[in-house]
Amino acid sequence: MFSRCKHLILATTLAVGLGTSAHSFAAIDDLPDLGTAASHALSIDKEMIYGDAYMRVIRAQAPVLYDPLLEQYITELGNRLVAHANDVRTPFYFFMLQNDEINAFAFFGGHVAVHTGLFLYADNESEMASVLAHEISHVTQRHLARSIEAQQKTGPVTLAGMLGAILLTIAAPQAGMAALASTQALSAQSQINYTRQHEQEADRFGMRTMVAAGFDPNAAATFFAKLAAKYRYTSKPPQMLLTHPLPESRISEARDRAAQYPHIDVQPNLNFHLAKARIQVRFSSYSDTAALSLFNQQLDKKDYVFKEAALYGKALALFRLKDYKGAEAIIDDLLKQDPDNLFYLDTKTDLLTESKKYDQAIKLLEAQRRFRPSSLVINTNLANAYLENKQAAKAIPILEQMTFDDKENLLPFQMLSEAYQQTGDKAMEFYEKAEVMALRANYEGAIDQLNFAYRESDGKPLQIARIEAKLRQFRDAQEQMKSLKQ
Repeated sequence: MFSRCKHLILATTLAVGLGTSAHSFAAIDDLPDLGTAASHALSIDKEMIYGDAYMRVIRAQAPVLYDPLLEQYITELGNRLVAHANDVRTPFYFFMLQNDEINAFAFFGGHVAVHTGLFLYADNESEMASVLAHEISHVTQRHLARSIEAQQKTGPVTLAGMLGAILLTIAAPQAGMAALASTQALSAQSQINYTRQHEQEADRFGMRTMVAAGFDPNAAATFFAKLAAKYRYTSKPPQMLLTHPLPESRISEARDRAAQYPHIDVQPNLNFHLAKARIQVRFSSYSDTAALSLFNQQLDKKDYVFKEAALYGKALALFRLKDYKGAEAIIDDLLKQDPDNLFYLDTKTDLLTESKKYDQAIKLLEAQRRFRPSSLVINTNLANAYLENKQAAKAIPILEQMTFDDKENLLPFQMLSEAYQQTGDKAMEFYEKAEVMALRANYEGAIDQLNFAYRESDGKPLQIARIEAKLRQFRDAQEQMKSLKQ
């Protein structure tokens, strides 16, 4: 049900890194607010436009993960940190890329990407939070815009060339990829990489943010020390360590900085470990049999933080191996202990759908939706159950609300197109296909789909008005996209 896109190597990838000096509470609080300094080079409004354009290209080319459980988890974790961050000037949008590489990056307009590989190596939620807090701080301090402004003072403007390579991927993906991989594009990227000062700021602000949000300040040092040790003698370290080396001095300074904060006794988080198990089974390089072996070993040796997470991972692996009875027995036991857990409910729904027990799945999800009507997981699964049961008319209002609430999530638009196909409403089927294409930066294709929708509208005034308004919106967006090269 969840689509996957191809991988794009972005010239704007901004890897996480550790800071370079320890400071007291007073020093952290006294850090200058330099986030507005870049307004001459790139206004907040312009940054939002660039961020939207970049995100559309990423959807077209990169393996964006459309898994409601993981989306909801990473968004809730990210928003918890943003709520305790300073100088927040833009909305934040957190998303995941299916990639075993250990990395995360932030770019214009509050977009923060997390590789699934981070979950494979993080041992707890505080370690994950340390990475996200660092990236959030790069955004709030507008480091990319400030780097561009600094470059403009000392040399030719690099932004237009960089955007040109990005925008070329929209018109001609193969040529665009070549441009991004070229020496010129890589040179432009290196000229706007974060400075040492920016890394210091991101680490200081990031640590302050994660502590304020209730996470362990020592997590940054422990996570990156673990990575440095793991890859110290390897011939091919992960991209993050290539772009941001981790000598022992930087790690020790991170420890010193963490020592300035009071000790926080952070309890393990079950949802983090459930998310990690889900990634190990469904979105990593583990084979189905290897994943099953992994969780069987954890259970046999009692080598787990939460037994429930190991059992959940085993159930997912059994499901992938089509041992539905074995998976269902585990999930049913887990639901008895925790009947409202979204991870268990999602798998139970999958099991019921797989056995074509659509009515049972719908009844279960409708009951859940009554007391959490905005849950991405419940709404997506319920809409899918309706579609599987050929009840598209019931799925449509749920999906319409989802697209209204989150205009960046591609999956509900895809499901709406399928729903309207079921109902025979060709005009709206084309309309939703246009939305999907636009979210992937294909405005030309989106406009074509809207023209098809117009021809299928049978003279319905409201539908025609809606299509015409969307046509104007997409044509304006197409022109705006072209103007970014100037």
